[in-house]
Amino acid sequence: MRREYDESDARVRPNRRGSRPRSKRRPAHEDAVPGTIVGVDRGRLTVHLEADGTEVIAVKARELGRRGLVVGDRVALVGDVTGAEGSLARIVRREERATELRRTADDADPTERVVVANAHQLGIVTALADPEPNPRMIDRCLVAAFDAGMDALLVLTKADLASADALAAAYAPLGVEVVATTMRREGDERTIEGLEAVRERLADRTTVLVGYSGVGKSTLVNALVPDAGRATGVVNDVTGRGRHTSTSAVALELPFGGRIIDTPGVRSFGLAHVDPEHFIAAFPDVAEAAAERCPRGCTHESAEAGCELDAWASTPDQRARVDSIRRLLASRAQADTY
Repeated sequence: MRREYDESDARVRPNRRGSRPRSKRRPAHEDAVPGTIVGVDRGRLTVHLEADGTEVIAVKARELGRRGLVVGDRVALVGDVTGAEGSLARIVRREERATELRRTADDADPTERVVVANAHQLGIVTALADPEPNPRMIDRCLVAAFDAGMDALLVLTKADLASADALAAAYAPLGVEVVATTMRREGDERTIEGLEAVRERLADRTTVLVGYSGVGKSTLVNALVPDAGRATGVVNDVTGRGRHTSTSAVALELPFGGRIIDTPGVRSFGLAHVDPEHFIAAFPDVAEAAAERCPRGCTHESAEAGCELDAWASTPDQRARVDSIRRLLASRAQADTY
């Protein structure tokens, strides 16, 4: 005989969490230990403790939410901060950033990415030959640096293969520090001429190093930090491009004070995040000429459109900068139509 069901047959799972609403208050973590992120690898972050230089492996705490963490971030940690093998701390706070070096995949990509935080200057490493220098890539890096409030340092490598005079003359008037280096080999021993001048400009500062693969950036890093062990590669004879030898950004303490952040080799440096008005501001001589000569509201598109920069640009270097700025502006205008 089929039995009739009633309310006594219902099974209700008790509310184990209780009815009290969850508090939105978060612990202050007043005893948290300060440090700086020096490496990021698949969710694990290496943090250099401010007090004694101990390196600690940590993860991001839940209370940080979607707040991203990058190399150079100043953070606060709790938990096991001994740095012992197998230990794991938690990052519970990210301090306000003084600077953010950002880039996009290209000028049409709306998604910007913070490369590093709290750096003082951007070191643009460029070979004078093998591969050939790319002034437009240098210009893009300069715009990104100045937009971030960072100084710029241009390190020219392989000066034994080509003269550094032209590039140095082009960028020195912009307030960019320029240093040329040359690799010398004597038997199995290799030395870098100009390394001392590089050290002087890096001392007691945090510098981000960027550049194409194959320009000698890893070689330079290994010379500055002998125990860094950064892999070095060669340039492909067919494509003229180097193999990516650095796979992730890493911060390294300099023996003479300061810190460098070595980044993977780049193929492009998108500026979709930069206000187009800042493109000209990155080049003081062009900006001054534009303010004095160009009509109000000038888009600097061309002389036919009323721009006076062509009449001002009397040297090859000045004309090259005007051309570079217009290419950047045209690239942004094209991206904005998508």
